[in-house]
Amino acid sequence: MTTRDLARAAFAASIIAAPMNTMTMADEIKRISANGTELAYVELGKGDPIIFVHGGLQDYRMWSEHLPKFGDRYRAIAYSRRNHFPSDVSPDGMPDGAADAHGEDLAAFVRALGLSKVRIVAHSAGAHAALFFAAMHPDMIVSLALNEPPATGLLTGVPNTADMLKEWGSNQAPAREAFKAGDTKAGIPLFVNAVGGPGAYERRSDADKKMNLDNVASSQADATTKRPRPVFTCEMAKAITAPTLLSNGERSPKFFYLIMDQLESCLPNRERIVVAGSSHTVPAENPEAYNQAVLTFLGKH
Repeated sequence: MTTRDLARAAFAASIIAAPMNTMTMADEIKRISANGTELAYVELGKGDPIIFVHGGLQDYRMWSEHLPKFGDRYRAIAYSRRNHFPSDVSPDGMPDGAADAHGEDLAAFVRALGLSKVRIVAHSAGAHAALFFAAMHPDMIVSLALNEPPATGLLTGVPNTADMLKEWGSNQAPAREAFKAGDTKAGIPLFVNAVGGPGAYERRSDADKKMNLDNVASSQADATTKRPRPVFTCEMAKAITAPTLLSNGERSPKFFYLIMDQLESCLPNRERIVVAGSSHTVPAENPEAYNQAVLTFLGKH
């Protein structure tokens, strides 16, 4: 069975398992050429388009429970970034942290869909990519909802952050070394717990853990790449005039609060929320509160 067949089978199973009193889940996986690659996506609903952008160790399936909520009012589209399931993946492919390249892929994806202006809902590494997209293509943005992008460039030169950045790097080191060694079984929990706090991986569902494994190649590429890590700056943020919702998890590491503090001070048109009962992966850990907050924000913008 091919990767594409497996993806379709998994998708069909998710539809069968879905409660019958909710909207039908999205159509089967679609594919479109954008920026020299093929991107897979699903969509649900009609109306103004919203593009959902997943984080690291994830793919379009991250948003499976969210699309029916948004599809009531919008054309909700979730895609998988380059070097993520169900497309071909490789540790030698695009690193997850190449936010500038993923941002250009997003712009090409929007154009390939025949869209001119979109709303963006994005998490973690996907939110980092969305920042580059919005800064480089501000005319394509209606609004943004960004959950905890790892935009460390915003902390450069900020007083009293050097120790925090050093600690963050140290916390990531064991996962990075495991990925370099090809030990994905150890690397994935180490990475998830470093980003989300102790116990974050253990709280994930079996389906989420399977999704993490399906997308580990992009994180392995991150650990071994010689590609310079892109730097998103405050000046770039100032160019984003679209309304922006910034969200933190109540239990998220302080590292993400520092980044969001800087984004809040640099973005000219922003709101900020903290979602209770969640750590870094806010959309998955408290989906009801997250969906309500984002829908309320989108309703105003």
